[in-house]
Amino acid sequence: MAWDEWEQAKAAAASRSESTQMRLNQLPAEGSGPSGTGGGSGDLVVHDDVLGKLGDMARALREQLSNYGDHARVATFEASNDLFNSGLDMGAGLLQVHDAWNTKLATLKEACGHISNGLDYSRSTHRKTEQKLVLGMNALDGTPMTQSRIYDQIK
Repeated sequence: MAWDEWEQAKAAAASRSESTQMRLNQLPAEGSGPSGTGGGSGDLVVHDDVLGKLGDMARALREQLSNYGDHARVATFEASNDLFNSGLDMGAGLLQVHDAWNTKLATLKEACGHISNGLDYSRSTHRKTEQKLVLGMNALDGTPMTQSRIYDQIK
């Protein structure tokens, strides 16, 4: 690539980033962003009760998949055996459906478990981090320094 091509590519990239109002290493301007919400305070907001409910839902879904998904596994296996023992080739095909069902069901249950565990871990980690920030930083008057108060001090 020649030097003038490089300069043209840089100029084109700069004009694209200006047109899309790309901002790096800073909050978006007020009024920009989704639904005109602006940058807000910039703090990460985690609602522990919402994460807990989502984790509980994922755990409940995993249990339901274990219970109800197993009915289909047993039924397809028995049907495939009956068909195969009756001399029908469809029994082997249904056994393949049974195996595919088991694989997909196990994957789905594992995904629900990962979601539930991930949310539990996020809740625990966030709680510990927040506690460390609150307990570890106090203003001169002894009041705890929250993340938003720290941000205000940096501005």
